[in-house]
Amino acid sequence: MATGEIAETPDEGRSGVRQSDELASGEALMATGRLSIARRIEPEKANLPFGHAQLARLDEALTLSSRTTGLEFAIYLGELEEQTREHAEKIHANLGDRADAGVLIAVSPGQRRIEIVTGAEAYRRVPDRTCNLAVMSMVASFKEGNLIEGLVSALRMLSDAAGTRVSGEGAPGHH
Repeated sequence: MATGEIAETPDEGRSGVRQSDELASGEALMATGRLSIARRIEPEKANLPFGHAQLARLDEALTLSSRTTGLEFAIYLGELEEQTREHAEKIHANLGDRADAGVLIAVSPGQRRIEIVTGAEAYRRVPDRTCNLAVMSMVASFKEGNLIEGLVSALRMLSDAAGTRVSGEGAPGHH
């Protein structure tokens, strides 16, 4: 996107008018003697919490955890409502027919809250004790400013506890 502004030409040369060969890139001398200047304005880059490599690492960890265990792992990163647990449970319910085998890690950095929600099938394979250990691991990493490492470590802990896919179980909803 470009924008322009009109600026008076400074008195230069014998004629008092700036010559076209003296103009900088994006400047044009108008017939009226005014100088038109176009400047390139770069759009503001979104302030995202992760770079491409970090997102790829997180996606790989999510995919591997889901494929290995047959459970549906998901991460929510953002603000939660005041009742953080209830809000995390609503998000978990959005997994639809995979909610029973779903494990949601909900992290609200601004509220300094972490919730892990498991469906009925996932709960049988990932006990509360493991979820609590995963939360403690994330907190330790987050305190050091390493959000990705905390999330990947938690996924690893939860999927290790769940074990491998139970025979006869369908593949998770990833294609």
